Amino acid sequence: MKKSDFNYLLPDALIAQKPLPTRDASRLLCMNRDTGQIIDRQFTNFIDLINDKDLLVFNDTKVIPARLFGKKGSGGKVEILIERILNEHHAIAHVRASKSPKEGTLIDLDNGHTCEVQGRENDLFILEFKGSDSVLTLLAHIGHIPLPPYITRADDESDLSRYQTVFAKKAGAVAAPTAGLHFDEVLLEKINTKGVKTAFVTLHVGSGTFQPVRVENLADHLMHKEYFSVPSATVDAVHQARARGGRVIAIGTTAVRALESASKSGQLIAGCGDTDLFITPSYQFKSVDAMLTNFHLPESTLLMLVSAFAGYRPIMNAYQHAIAQCYRFFSYGDAMFLSR
Repeated sequence: MKKSDFNYLLPDALIAQKPLPTRDASRLLCMNRDTGQIIDRQFTNFIDLINDKDLLVFNDTKVIPARLFGKKGSGGKVEILIERILNEHHAIAHVRASKSPKEGTLIDLDNGHTCEVQGRENDLFILEFKGSDSVLTLLAHIGHIPLPPYITRADDESDLSRYQTVFAKKAGAVAAPTAGLHFDEVLLEKINTKGVKTAFVTLHVGSGTFQPVRVENLADHLMHKEYFSVPSATVDAVHQARARGGRVIAIGTTAVRALESASKSGQLIAGCGDTDLFITPSYQFKSVDAMLTNFHLPESTLLMLVSAFAGYRPIMNAYQHAIAQCYRFFSYGDAMFLSR
């Protein structure tokens, strides 16, 4: 298949710019791959779609306030988006400026903080943050929530909590695992009361998740890398779900990528590392039976992933249905439940 096969036209008015008043207020499009049937529901109906044999797998990554603003010595404005923290004082980042900063350039940040350009890694810059504060501590003091590029407003106080899942635990993501944004403590308690088991993986979502595929031939696409971890407790929970005849339901494409990355050998194995797994139609899923996901950008790797899971034609039909029914798209938008 080609990149252009995954294009679709989306009215700007359907791109959600803000979250709804409550996390569970979104709509939920449900589709079964085998029948192609589409049912329009509310997200509050999600509890009715799962049973006590199932296992829900969440991504417990935590979004860091990864966007920084500063100035070069010349006075030129600089915008920094941390892509990955390397250690206490070094990070890899996107740097936007009128002229690309050279090695050795000092950048003045808010509150007297500074960083220095140490070098390049392809399109990214290696930065050293000066002073005694760690990168995470500095970001907590002066960083901004890195809202996606299709959200055209500046971040505000509400984004500190709403662009974060209620179960976020491990800091490192620069984008939220958006399917998890629909869950609040009340729904999680209902899931627990119903006897549905839960488990966690970690995948630190990088900004590459928003990048469109730039080559027409998918085989030529260079997939971005993201850190993931699948603990042994989650592997055990998956095996137990299989043994009792339940489904492994991934909450979000990031949970899918973590589980499938840990299943490359053919069976799910606990471990951690960087993954550049690129899932396209014809991929054989090894560890996931159903998934909850938001709607994804045209020509994106995530749209290709859900097409691999639920079928190319059914997914494209579902997207056209969602557009016709005025679903809200992308990070703060509505959700889909895909089963097979």
